[in-house]
Amino acid sequence: MVFRYPNGRAYIHNEPSKEKTQGSESKVSKKKPIEFGKRGMRLEEAINLSNEYYLNRGQAVIHKKPTPIQIVKVDYPKRSAAVIKEAYFSQASTTDYNGVYKGRYLDFEAKETQNKTSFPFRNIHEHQIRHMEVCLKQEGICFILLSFSTLNRCFFLAAEELILLWDEQERTGKKSIPLKTIEELGIEIEPAIAPRIPYLKAVDQYLNEQKGAN
Repeated sequence: MVFRYPNGRAYIHNEPSKEKTQGSESKVSKKKPIEFGKRGMRLEEAINLSNEYYLNRGQAVIHKKPTPIQIVKVDYPKRSAAVIKEAYFSQASTTDYNGVYKGRYLDFEAKETQNKTSFPFRNIHEHQIRHMEVCLKQEGICFILLSFSTLNRCFFLAAEELILLWDEQERTGKKSIPLKTIEELGIEIEPAIAPRIPYLKAVDQYLNEQKGAN
């Protein structure tokens, strides 16, 4: 019988070699840190699983926003089925996720890079920055999750800090945010099993820091 993970990958159990003598000592492997990137899990999938975890436990209601599209051409091969042949994005998307946490509106973007030393500004769009600005004016909790996939590191960066960095790069022409800056201004999120990306811990830390500042 072949067991498979939810993603369809077969589970292969490495049985001990029959050639080993009965008196041989088994080696105990050290625990390795969880690395969602190396398991073939994209950032978006990991966040979606985390949101499902939070929802099932009544901790928060957060969903990925659907991207608005305009359908241009549809084929009907049979009456019970329709196939979209042509469609376009009807408008620029805002941010990836929004919802409610502890009675507060929560809105955030998730970005990923393979760069090891900095995060490129080209991965972020101006309309997303402006969307965060108006959400902050309504006292929403806004932030961006920055994932360095090759380093297996993920950071929470508050929208207030991101907006300042964005405005600075418009003046100076900087192309990216140095990892050192993100380490100083952001909150690192350690990947786990459940939830995959426990970003609400970073939100709680952010809120506590905001209370302390006031």
